[in-house]
Amino acid sequence: MDVSISARHVNVTPRLEEVIHEKIGQLDRYLDVLDYASVHFDQAQNPRIADKEFCEIVLRGRGHHLRCKVRAPDPFTAIDLAEDKLMRQIRKLRTKLQRRHHGTGATIRSGTDAPLSNVAVIEAEMPEIDGGEERTPQIVKTKRFHLGPLTPDEAVEKMENMDHGFFFFINKETDRSAVVYRRDDGDVGLIDEAG
Repeated sequence: MDVSISARHVNVTPRLEEVIHEKIGQLDRYLDVLDYASVHFDQAQNPRIADKEFCEIVLRGRGHHLRCKVRAPDPFTAIDLAEDKLMRQIRKLRTKLQRRHHGTGATIRSGTDAPLSNVAVIEAEMPEIDGGEERTPQIVKTKRFHLGPLTPDEAVEKMENMDHGFFFFINKETDRSAVVYRRDDGDVGLIDEAG
């Protein structure tokens, strides 16, 4: 797998590059359709953020796109956490591809031009993560609340007061649905419904 590494405010040492190629560059052995990985590091400048190292990894190949973001105290821990997340995503995608193609027994190897419709079995054994079956997330809690119109600043204040990562509201300025959310850099983003 081709691996591209970039960083901002983080020193990518030769040892870190080696670990990235060992852990992330080898993920294609579990799902042959993956052929490119982009690894990006950044460091939070906000002193309120405990885990300063931020790592985003994107895997691509034959129309498939897997992405994960993690925070950790150092880049090596971030790579370990990202590898675990990506392994779960690969397991889900692999199962989905096997189900889609009804276990035809065909295998796609990277570098071949075989059609994706022949994917069913990948020869590499997937290591167990968390010792069990991958479960589908379920809705376990429901909240109902009044959506009174608010300005974005008022919505940010409510979000901060509730200590949530986002807040859904009706934007008083546009009369449309909107969301404010806490960004990874410590600032706040606003998503406003198009009209």
